[in-house]
Amino acid sequence: MASCTKKEVLKTESFRTKSGWGYSISYKNKIIIKQSIIPVVSDNKSFASEEDALKTAHLVVDKLKHNLSPTISKNELILLKIKL
Repeated sequence: MASCTKKEVLKTESFRTKSGWGYSISYKNKIIIKQSIIPVVSDNKSFASEEDALKTAHLVVDKLKHNLSPTISKNELILLKIKL
């Protein structure tokens, strides 16, 4: 017998910043992460494209789903081909 309970999911959204793009991750309609700048980069700059912001957001969600720290490394950004 299968259970039909609805599983809450993490939702990602992109948003415009003054200099590019950022992302937010929400759970049960509450924002748990809002990232308007590229993490681990010394400059306070936003993502160059919406696609870059969302690729990073999806990596963070994947980490959260596997009970890992949502921290992003510079190497991970390079592997995702994020314009730094």
